[in-house]
Amino acid sequence: MTPREMHIRHLRAAEGQFRLATAVRLAVTFERQPLDLPLQWSHGTHAVRYSEIALSPEESDFAAWNLQRSATFLMASAALEAIRSTIANPKTRSDHRVVAAYQISRMIRNAFAHNPFSPIWRIDPDCHDRQFEVPDVIRLDTTGLDSTPFDWRHYGGPLALLRLSQFVRREVLCDNEQPDNVIPLPERVYIQQGDLILMKVNEIPAGAVPADVERLPDGRIRLPGGHVIRPRKEE
Repeated sequence: MTPREMHIRHLRAAEGQFRLATAVRLAVTFERQPLDLPLQWSHGTHAVRYSEIALSPEESDFAAWNLQRSATFLMASAALEAIRSTIANPKTRSDHRVVAAYQISRMIRNAFAHNPFSPIWRIDPDCHDRQFEVPDVIRLDTTGLDSTPFDWRHYGGPLALLRLSQFVRREVLCDNEQPDNVIPLPERVYIQQGDLILMKVNEIPAGAVPADVERLPDGRIRLPGGHVIRPRKEE
């Protein structure tokens, strides 16, 4: 296996972990994720009982969120190593997309590496007050970011990192192999916007309590987090 092939495989693996973590988080949110664990588990010289590793619903919700977040860090790390290993002096490339992909993945990796649960931006002096962008993929403005808490709004969020990984894999490593597996549609229909998740239902669930909401003049209803929902237009 060549270094290029190895990094393509690593990027695909990181993307796969992000996709799985997203599925787990969605299932945990709707309480459809089984939390079964062994009653007794031995490995090497150690053994644990169920009570030591069991998860409460609250713990699983927080763990699922952290799992998805750490998966984005893994994609950034894999993208950085792929660029470093295949491109000499990526900081000085004439292709500004490659420079941006390198610098953004490097700074995100550094933010997580120092404190993965409370990442902090560590911006090098030569990257202060600069904008790095891979058009239609990811953008990072470093102005005033150094030593501030890491926030998804700074770079566009988890899907921006998925696109960054795909950009490095396809455009930098020239991975043109298309998956040939057919993935079935999910049993339930979900729509997600940011952290707001909606699930389609065919009828109002038994025991549902009507909500007293105020409609905006155009019929929209405000939801938490700055979201709004609007009535469906009739054909």
